[in-house]
Amino acid sequence: MSFYKRNGHWFIALAGIGSLAYSLGLQQARLPELPAAVAAIPAVNSAGLAEARGLSSAFRDAAKSALPAIVSIETRGKSMPVSGTEGMSEDSFEGTPLGELFRRDPGMRDLFRRGVPQRRTPQQGMGSGFIIEESGIILTNNHVVADAETVKVRLHDGREFVASDIKTDPRTDVAILRIHADGKLPVLRMGNSDAVDIGDWVLAIGSPFGLDATVTAGIISAKGRGMHITEREDFLQTDAAINPGNSGGPLVNLNGEVIGINTAISTRSGGYDGVGFAVPINLAHWVAEQLIQKGTVSRAYLGVAIQPVDNELSKQFGVPVGKGALITDVRPDTPAAAAKLEAGDLILQFNGKDIHGPRDLQSVVERLKVGSKYPMQIVRDGKEMVVDVTAQEMPRNYSLASDSLGSQNRGLPEAPKAESYAEIGVEIEALKPEVLQKLGYQADVSGVLVTDVKPDSPAAAVGIREGMVIAKVGSRRVNSPADFKEALKSVSLDRGILVLVRTPRGGNHVVIRKDGK
Repeated sequence: MSFYKRNGHWFIALAGIGSLAYSLGLQQARLPELPAAVAAIPAVNSAGLAEARGLSSAFRDAAKSALPAIVSIETRGKSMPVSGTEGMSEDSFEGTPLGELFRRDPGMRDLFRRGVPQRRTPQQGMGSGFIIEESGIILTNNHVVADAETVKVRLHDGREFVASDIKTDPRTDVAILRIHADGKLPVLRMGNSDAVDIGDWVLAIGSPFGLDATVTAGIISAKGRGMHITEREDFLQTDAAINPGNSGGPLVNLNGEVIGINTAISTRSGGYDGVGFAVPINLAHWVAEQLIQKGTVSRAYLGVAIQPVDNELSKQFGVPVGKGALITDVRPDTPAAAAKLEAGDLILQFNGKDIHGPRDLQSVVERLKVGSKYPMQIVRDGKEMVVDVTAQEMPRNYSLASDSLGSQNRGLPEAPKAESYAEIGVEIEALKPEVLQKLGYQADVSGVLVTDVKPDSPAAAVGIREGMVIAKVGSRRVNSPADFKEALKSVSLDRGILVLVRTPRGGNHVVIRKDGK
């Protein structure tokens, strides 16, 4: 049915073109004769045409090189119970004895619906992938094959296979699967995603809406994007058209080499809006090699929550915007805790590599050799120092939630002993176990509790809310209202006050200024 509809639609379009041409032909027969002398149509710029043809040729060659290794993936999951009357409209029984009965007694309609047995509908999906080993190993996205009971792979030459030995890494949204085919299969050559630059031409290849071997062109729009899609984010952004069904397919350069796995889109329409994201192939290949060799991915970790250095923080630390990664929390019993790292430490360099934000640090850390010791350059209390960190393997269930500042007002109890600091616009009190438990904090959190924030105050301007915990002021830890009061004496609202603020889901450093900006 779908094939007929699809071709019917194309047929109608072609028929429309034919009718239009016929109509134009009749009109041309009635046109008056043109004057003998008419203005000459300017010739096409041969140099520009040659450049366009050169680019077209590059697209064609890249697509021709990559297409044989592209596969279409169809999945079938567990059957889900669906009401036997689902999909029936209100007038499905119009003109029948049942319809008349339901009209007279609407309650009978509900009784009828409850009495119709449920049917089970299998969950189906589609996506793309590409062959990375001639023996039949295919690379795709985890979300394409996750929870699937059956995965069917269709090659570019039309052959179909049921995939086996599926291995996944949800943290990066990468998966591999294996098919058993006769002979060697065509393989897509690996590119170098680290060498990709913004503005480079790329092709996205896959099966959008089930249309196999579709090729679209665009450029690299940005690098190092994070969209809160996966736990390990460092996406390439492209404006090459990516639609449902493209997931798992390759993003290739003009050499026909894969530089990314098309993974997600940002859209308001449900389809292509010009913003797509791909997992860099260097990361995906590192993950795939481990999945092939041992079925799981081993990665090192630190055990810290971090934030980037924005304009205000750069002024406080005296470093350029974007340089370093600022620690907001150190979890107990982790490599960071063993190295005595602290919240407020600014990581500038690790294992000899400059750090320019959280994703840089994450990329360096995860590939460290477990058990080895590495030097880390940090800034603490305005002084640079080096600490040694011993890499450890990340536990399987490890997750360190980090969250931007948001309202934590869950109905705080009355706070008659709260101390007010009108200049910055907050009232604070000592932490109480029963209040912390009610707000959802861990028992080991330290600081003072914000019980009120004045509207339009400097504190409100940077996102501080009632129910948050202030853990540090400047370089000084705050464990009581007295600590908070004393810490304020050594800082200036005019120059900006660096404050570490916590919520139950994480923490952030903010800079409070007199003008609120």
